Amino acid sequence: MKIVFLFYDGMTALDAIGPHEILCRIPGATVSRVARHAGPIQTDSQLILMADRSLTEVENADILLVPGAGNATTLSEYPEILDWLHSVHATTTWTTSVCTGSLILGAAGILSGLHATTHWSAFDRLTKWKAKPTKGRVIEDGKVITAAGVSAGIDMALILASKIAGEKFAQAIQLGIEYDPDPPFDVGSPDKADPAIREALQARMAAKFESIN
Repeated sequence: MKIVFLFYDGMTALDAIGPHEILCRIPGATVSRVARHAGPIQTDSQLILMADRSLTEVENADILLVPGAGNATTLSEYPEILDWLHSVHATTTWTTSVCTGSLILGAAGILSGLHATTHWSAFDRLTKWKAKPTKGRVIEDGKVITAAGVSAGIDMALILASKIAGEKFAQAIQLGIEYDPDPPFDVGSPDKADPAIREALQARMAAKFESIN
């Protein structure tokens, strides 16, 4: 089982690290972290991750995962990445994204006509690539699986682990990482949040997105 994560500067670390923690434990899994060039990657939280392979070194994958970024990038300034994603997608069993990583899949021509989700603040942007915005923490359409904002990537990875290795195995991983959310505040979705908090956050995030194609 060949699992490939796309890494790029400015990505959100948890979008990749959460699923990585789960998918790397699947029996027989080999995991590659791929970027334009192998080497250190600075995330949007200043955490430094390491890409061990370049795009030219990886031509196929069983699972492809694309994380999002705090500025909802589409990586349109890097057409070689989008071309690579489109090419690798043709080889996958599952192509997946977390958070605004779905916008990158869209820009790569992968979401046309498919149901998909993303971070709530970028939800309406999915239509730019002819995707069908669909509310939900994890949305499956054929071999494409998209997860909503950041932490939803953990849910998506557990679903994948279940598909590959069975529910009991996935449940054991969930227990092992003690994934039993009980947050101190019940505001984890825009429907639950105080409107003033939601609108202020939406405005800040929209300002980051202004230059996105």
